[in-house]
Parts: sequence; C-alpha cells; structure tokens
Amino acid sequence: MLIFSPEQPLLHPLYTEKYAEVYIKRDDMIHPFISGNKWRKLKYNLLKASSLGKDTLITFGGAWSNHVLALACAAASQGFHAVAFIRGEQVANPVLDMCRLFGMQLIFVSREDYKDKKRLFESFEGNKKAFMIDEGGSGPEGAQGCAELLSELEREYDHIFVAAGTGTTAAGLSMGLTEHNLSTMLQVVPVLKGGLFIKDEMNALGASTANCEFHIDYHFGGYAKVKPDLIRFVQDFVRQTGIMIEPTYTGKALFALHDLLEQDRFKKGSRILFIHTGGLTGLLGQLEHFK
Repeated sequence: MLIFSPEQPLLHPLYTEKYAEVYIKRDDMIHPFISGNKWRKLKYNLLKASSLGKDTLITFGGAWSNHVLALACAAASQGFHAVAFIRGEQVANPVLDMCRLFGMQLIFVSREDYKDKKRLFESFEGNKKAFMIDEGGSGPEGAQGCAELLSELEREYDHIFVAAGTGTTAAGLSMGLTEHNLSTMLQVVPVLKGGLFIKDEMNALGASTANCEFHIDYHFGGYAKVKPDLIRFVQDFVRQTGIMIEPTYTGKALFALHDLLEQDRFKKGSRILFIHTGGLTGLLGQLEHFK
C-alpha cells in the first residue's frame, strides 16, 4: 500500500536563530484515522492476522485512544471484526462514537481488570478466531513497521526527534538506523513520567539504544497531562507553521526540540528531522485547554 508522508522543511524563527536545518516527516498525512505511527504499527499486525486466518482483531486502550480508533478504521477497511477493551467506566465521546461507526465492539472494564490483558483476550467468546494487538500497537510487528520509515527519507540527518509512549516507534526507528548503518542520533521524548522505562522496552524489542538520547523531563505531569506553557507552545506553533499538533505526543516532543535548541544543545548547522506521529483526533479530548 502506497502512503503519502512528505518530508518538509520546517520554518520557524528559532531555527534561523540557532542555525538549525529542521524538517518534519508528515506521517499525520498518511490517513485521516489510521495516521502516523498508528498506520505503521498496525501494518504487519494486520498482515499476520490475515496470514493466520483470523477474522477478529482485539485490542485495548483508553477512552480517547488514537490507536483504538485507528484499529477500528483499519479493521473495517480490511474486512475484520474489531473489538476493544476500554479502560475505566463506561463513557461516551466523539472518538468512541467514531469507533462504533466503524463497527467496533467496545467493552468497558475496570482499571484493575484492564491490567491483565491476556485474561481479557481469553475471556472473549470467539477468541480462537481472534488476533490480539496490544495497547498502542506495541510489539515486534509494530516496530517492524516503524523501521520502514528510514527507507523513505530523502536525506540524512544528524538528529531525529520522536515522542514515545510505549517505545515501539522509537525501537523501530533505532532498528532502521542500524539497518541503514546511519550515525544519526535518535532523540526520544517520553510522554509519561519515569520515561526511562522506554529504554528497557526498546531493548526488549531487540533495538539498540546506543544511538539514543532520552529526554525524560518533558512529560508535563504525566500521560495526557498538560500545563499552560505547553498549551501556549502548541497554539503558537500551529499559528506560526499551519501544521496541526496536539499536546499529548507531538506537542511535548516539539517543545523538547525547541527547548534543547534554546539551550544550544546541538551544533550549528545541525540537520534535524521531527517525526509527526499523527494522532490528531486526540485533540478532541483536549480542546477545553485551548478555550
């Protein structure tokens, strides 16, 4: 399947001031619902499910999960039935409404029960014909899909920036750098507290972290948490560039990039690539912060 993910120069006064050449990989443009790293992480999972003769995809996520929505759309487009176990009390919101519109079955479970995803999968009637895709699309198939991004690049970079939630995307990028024998430094920005666990997750997937730097102080309080300076940054960036970002993933990673440039952490003339990992429907759960 051909994808559209242009690699564009990113213009901003800070980059001129700091003599940095910054580009953005527009994975957000791959698909309106299966966008960014979600498309890449689902690709080989869907191929594996099909090769095993499965007819149902079962996954997990929160009530505003970009991954759950992406899987709902992907399943509908590929002829699978889709089921998602949703963490927490039963709620209604636009993301879940779109999941249902794509035909996905939603099962709400307590936060305690949610911790044992394998048991939830096995509790589903008809699981013998089902294929389990972990929360966020994490796992080796997801990393395999993300590694392919490196083969699409039109130029070499000194640094690549990416937000990290489970570590699968970062693992795939690191694998791609190794495969192409590139000396590029991978700048990983965890969006959760205690983000160094991302390094362990990458290692568990077989990815080297020798070419990685982890910037763990840009979580703004934890997953999906925000603070006024992050909200202002997102607003200013969107207005200055015309590129939509959100505060859960891309906003935090871009904030890190700008802050590190302000600190002169990179050599003058550095060529930097920022990976736009999509997930813009996540804005629907954060719009109250922008009023």
